[in-house]
Order: sequence, then structure tokens, then C-alpha cells
Amino acid sequence: MFDKILIANRGEIACRVIKTARKMGIKTVAIYSDADKHALHVEMADEAVHIGPPPANQSYIVIDKVMEAIRKSGAQAVHPGYGFLSENPKFAQALEAEGVAFVGPPVKAIEAMGDKITSKKIAQEAGVNTVPGYMGLIADADEAVKISNEVGYPVMIKASAGGGGKGMRIAWDDEEAREGFQSSKNEAANSFGDDRIFIEKFVTQPRHIEIQVLCDGHGNGIYLNERECSIQRRNQKVVEEAPSPFLDEATRKAMGEQSVALAKAVGYASAGTVEFIVDGDRNFYFLEMNTRLQVEHPVTELITGVDLVEQMIRVANGEPLSITQDDVKINGWAIENRLYAEDPYRGFLPSIGRLTRYRPPAEGALGDGIVRNDTGVFEGGEISMYYDPMIAKLCTWAPTRAEAIETMRNALDSFEVEGIGHNLPFVAAVMDHPKFISGEMTTAFIAEEYPDGFEGVTLDEDALKRVAAACAAMNRVAEIRRARISGTLDNHERRVGEDWNVTLQGESFDVTIAADHDGSTVRFADDTELRISGDWTPGDQLARMSVDDTPLVMKVGKVSGGFRIRTRGADLKVHVRTPRQAELARMMPEKVAADTSKLLLCPMPGLIVKVNVTEGDEVQEGQALCTVEAMKMENILRAERKGTVSKINAAAGDSLAVDDVIMEFE
Repeated sequence: MFDKILIANRGEIACRVIKTARKMGIKTVAIYSDADKHALHVEMADEAVHIGPPPANQSYIVIDKVMEAIRKSGAQAVHPGYGFLSENPKFAQALEAEGVAFVGPPVKAIEAMGDKITSKKIAQEAGVNTVPGYMGLIADADEAVKISNEVGYPVMIKASAGGGGKGMRIAWDDEEAREGFQSSKNEAANSFGDDRIFIEKFVTQPRHIEIQVLCDGHGNGIYLNERECSIQRRNQKVVEEAPSPFLDEATRKAMGEQSVALAKAVGYASAGTVEFIVDGDRNFYFLEMNTRLQVEHPVTELITGVDLVEQMIRVANGEPLSITQDDVKINGWAIENRLYAEDPYRGFLPSIGRLTRYRPPAEGALGDGIVRNDTGVFEGGEISMYYDPMIAKLCTWAPTRAEAIETMRNALDSFEVEGIGHNLPFVAAVMDHPKFISGEMTTAFIAEEYPDGFEGVTLDEDALKRVAAACAAMNRVAEIRRARISGTLDNHERRVGEDWNVTLQGESFDVTIAADHDGSTVRFADDTELRISGDWTPGDQLARMSVDDTPLVMKVGKVSGGFRIRTRGADLKVHVRTPRQAELARMMPEKVAADTSKLLLCPMPGLIVKVNVTEGDEVQEGQALCTVEAMKMENILRAERKGTVSKINAAAGDSLAVDDVIMEFE
């Protein structure tokens, strides 16, 4: 076995590989850029090597710099993680030439599966179901229209070297096929330097389901069941689960056997994933093969008990697989939510900055389930603008899907993140969405259910009453503490009453609290009673309550006269007042939000790349005003209406915070 492995990656996947290597008694080497000097993966590794400036194209994906780090450290093997150099055949070749083991598949397998046209042809020859289409070179738009008619609309026009949604168009008729062909060709040339285009049938109401395969260098190959990855945003997965709530055993077996056949056809050896599109009748079609470890691999590990990173290392060491297909079972259900540094209330724009509070739920048992959190950050650490915005992968396991979802809900409610915008409220909302709960989602789930973006969760009346009752009980505890403060006036005893008014989400509840040693009974005006108990002390930022013996976990902040409560994707201001205070509060005028209609505000922390206008310019609706860069993405800010620029407060090169005023209008 190897004595030392270098991890050619960063963040949570580097930390994940280090954990398994440590368990196997293998020393680890981290690499890091200037931005990652104090990163968690650097701290966890046995040694670390600096490889350059923050931008990945000057550090993590520069093969020569990584090779120098390997020589310096004396590592015998390299695990590439995912992203960066993980599917770069030139990197695998460089390692081979250096006599260093690549913890991944052979170079030929990476090359064969890296090109969409080539991989589809190989899949067809291996007996794998493929989407009907045309794989040859398409000369021009006229030929594209002809082929589209032969395949049958709708069709998907795709770049052969594409990825991440680039060079991809859906066409429903001849005109869209003509336009889509040229747009895809141009985009592919600009993004990948390769303008080859192919056309295939577009599967309506598709589900994205993938098969995990594991092969060794001795001709053995197995599949470790499937993962459901249909909940995506802009072709990026957000929620994954294993197994799929849609597949039956026969379809699972057919998909698994075809995936192993494809892997063997290219001489695959390592962990890999074969991705499929599945229609409503469980017809499945090959999409692509990822020749690396997937982001969502933990859900497979949780239902099979197989450590995929360990198996990859053992295969790279020349060992045969120690498990057969008969050993692979499905034990329970697992769900993964990706926690991103993206603000869902601002159109999921990237959010950077310092994690002033980062308290994930404790790993291990939670109720009837298990919690696992793969992360690469820590409290006080910084989310950099240079890399992927993923902070953590929160996973839960339980005997059934319903229990896994409930465990996930409570884990999300327990996850404390402050200092940056993040998508915790959004994934919490997904966990409560009827379509997700039923398991009847497609890849269009987010686009269909949140067409105007995410604006938070509106709780139903039962959920509001649960929160209101818990807050009333918590407020009573705080009032008792305040009543006992020393230094009060003589003969002025402060009594804590039983009658209160709770307002939240535009609703008002009059309640009466009857407290005893074990908790409180909160009675509403309609005679509904809720029994409240729990663990909360004034000042705690997390309340673990029980409402009629059902858990209620809430993140708690202080606001004047009450609490800021975050639970189940909702962000609530809860005011708890005496009846007289409530009466007076109803007479107060509502505070009107400041008018920002004549201001261009920076929607995220970022760098001004370009300002397109000058003071005095008249601008039209939709006109580009400036470009802001954050997390490797350029965002063009456009005029919402016609107007005249009266003042510009920022210039190219300026670093701005959220809501900084970029320019003003007349």
C-alpha cells in the first residue's frame, strides 16, 4: 500500500479524501494557493505544499506546479478529487511518466468518455441505450434542420465538448433548430475551442438518474445502485438521494448491467458514474460518463456501506475488488443537500465573506437517522471569490425515505451559518415541497416550482401556531430572568403574566400560558392547546423545542420585543407582547422601506470589472450598466427602466460590498 498520497484538490473533497487516507494509515499531502493558506484541508493534511496565486488557472490546474509539489513531497500516488484536473488526460499521462499512481481510471478511459460524440458511439457498441440522434459532423444550419426532422421534435442541440450547460439548446421547430445550431456552434467555439455539434431527441419530463460503478484492473466490475439527481438549477445538482424513488428493481438491474458493460468496454478501473436520462415510462438513455468521484458519492456510501475513496485507492494500488455484485445491497435511504454560498433571496447570486458563525449539526445519530456533513470550511474562515461556492454537503440516512427526509429537515434547522448569504432556506423549502415528498420530480422541478426565484417560505397556520407557542414559552423564560434582575426599586415587584399576544407572518394570536416544572401549556383563543418543552436559555442561538412531543428546531436571534426565528426555510420576526403592548403596537404606523428605485446597488460582494456608462448618459431599459465579478462568474447589471445617469460612485477595479451604491439616476 502507498505510504503517502497527494490530494490535487481543495475544500471539502480534499478533507474527505484525507479522512479515508488517515483511516488506512496513509500520510497525506495538501496543495494550496495563497487564498487557501489557512484552509481546513491544509490543516488536516500531514504536510502541505504551496503552489501559487489564488486563481485556479495559476495554481490548482497548472499541471507543472502540481507535479513539482509531488516531487517535493515524495508522494507515491495522487487523488484528484473532482473538478480541476480530475478528468484531464494530460495530468494522468504526466503522473504515469513520473511513475506516480493516479487514483482514477486509465488515460484511455478518460479520453474516450471525455468527448460526448465518442462516448455515445462507444456506449451504442457496448449495448447501452442511447437517445435517438445524429452523431456525425453537421455541416450547416440547413443540415441541422433536416436531421432534426428525421429525429423528431423536440430535439437537443449540444456541443460535443460541452459541459455546465454551455453550447446547449432545445429546439421545438425548424426555426429554433436553425437558430439553436448557430448559437450552440458559436458558444462551443468560444467556450471550448471546439465547435462540433450533435443533435439528439429531447426527452420531455426527464429525470436525471446515475449509476455508480466500481472496477479494478483485473477485469472485475460492479454497480453500487443508483442516485436520483433530478433537482438541479442551471444544470447544477442541488439535492441528491439514493436510491431513486422512481426506479423498480428490473430497471435498476438493467441500468446497472449496461453501466458495467460500458465501463469494461473502455477498460475502466476505479470509481466512475454513468449518467442517464429517464423518461416517465422508465425508458433510460445514456447521457455521459464521469470518470471520477462524484460530488454526491456520500449517499451511495450511506446505503451500501462501501467507502468509495478507499476502493479507489486500493484499485490504484493494483488490488482486485474485495466485493462482488451479490455483496451490494440497499440499506435504508440517504439524502444529500448541497450548501452553497449563494443568496437565494437575490437570485442565487454568489456570496463571499467571512463565516462569522458556522455550526453544522453534530455528525452521528439524530432521532431515528444518521447525519453526515462533508465540509472544507470552519467558523472564522473565509469564503473566497476564486473557487466553487459549495460550503458543505449535508447528508442524512434513515431506514425509510420519509424518515431520511425528516432527519434532513431537523438537521437543516440545526445548521447555523452567519456572515454570508447561503441556500439553507431554499433546500429546507425543497424538503417540505409536496412534489419532492411524493418523489415525482423531474429536472424541471426548480424552474417549474420557483419560476420567479425563491422568496422565502410561508408557513401554514398549524406551523405558525407551533412557532408562536414555542416563542411564547421562550419569552416567558426570558421575562422571568428579566424580572429577577438586581438593583430594582423597592416595593416594585415585577410580575410575569399569563396572557400574551404573538404576531408573526402577518398573523396575530392571543395566548395564555400555564407553566409547570416540565414545560408550558399554551392555549390559543380558539381553545387549541399545545404542550411546549425543550432546551433553550436566553442568549442561545439554537432552540431545540418539543411541541406536543414533535421536535421543533429553530435558529433564534433577538429583535426588539421578540425574536428572529428561522425554521423550515421561513425567516420570521416574532413579537411577543402583553395585551396592552399589543394594543399600542397596532396603533403604530408601518415603517416604509427606503426608495432605492433611482439607485443601482451592488447585488453581491464583488469586483467591478467594467462600467459601461458615464455621468449624463441616457440609458434604456435592459441596457448594460456595469459588470461585477464574483466566484469566477461575471454578472452584467442592466437598467430596469429608462433614465439618466446622474452620478457614478464606483470604477473598474473597485471592490464593493452588498448594497453599495454603484450609480445614481435622475
